[in-house]
Amino acid sequence: MKVYLCAISNISSGVCAEDCAFCTQSTKYRADIPRYKYKSIETIVQEAKKAKVAKAIGFCLVTAGRGIDDKILDFVCKAATAVKKEVPDISLIGCNGTAEIWQLKELKKCGIENYNHNLESSKSFYKNICSTHTWEERYQTCLNAKEAGLNLCTGGIFGLGESKEQQIELLNEIASLKPMSVPINFFHPNPALPLPQKIMDKNDALEIIKKAREVLKDAMIMVAGGRELVFGDDWPKIFEAGANSIVVGDYLTTKGNEPSKDIKTLEKLGYEIAKSCHE
Repeated sequence: MKVYLCAISNISSGVCAEDCAFCTQSTKYRADIPRYKYKSIETIVQEAKKAKVAKAIGFCLVTAGRGIDDKILDFVCKAATAVKKEVPDISLIGCNGTAEIWQLKELKKCGIENYNHNLESSKSFYKNICSTHTWEERYQTCLNAKEAGLNLCTGGIFGLGESKEQQIELLNEIASLKPMSVPINFFHPNPALPLPQKIMDKNDALEIIKKAREVLKDAMIMVAGGRELVFGDDWPKIFEAGANSIVVGDYLTTKGNEPSKDIKTLEKLGYEIAKSCHE
């Protein structure tokens, strides 16, 4: 089996005015994280080069905030252009909140091939975790990304207090969008956040991955945030459950494994690391 690796660059951190209860980047909760409006283009390019060395085929440019305005659009386009100049064979992913079709087309012109916008939770549960924007806005942005000709990457966060029925509801809602890739995240507790400080049981997490593979037969199932916290050294079991992709390195505001450690584990187990998003 081939495993697809992806890396993340938090190019704008901790400056979001939304009140998503699971997110340390919200200024409302005052979590102890780095906060900056824009990371330097030079730093972003260096991170892309490191991601390539770590065998990542995808590199995600993430901004904090509700969506794309003119300044964010200009910044992401400049960052994408610079990365593509220095690391032309890496696949760029934009993750910049709600967006209109014309904005997404501009990102595509600058070398972004994929757009990540997670539904986060099922429609029925969303009101419990966010009041400043709607689930429908998220769903529409996913439709907009496809209309703009971008590959869609959409998933969610599990372990926010939702029921098992709502977990399946979310997976079915994701499936209705027919995405190319699906990030499966598990809630990472932080004392600043207004949610139960509970780490999901790894067996429950594996069941979610199994259900995701059942519902999303042809999608790339990517286990992302919370992988190390939930599974510890047992994380390779995610592949037996149906996953075929992971995020390597650090996440937005939490630490991940050293990429070389994950790569060594994959090679030891005989997994082939994909060299392209479309293998």
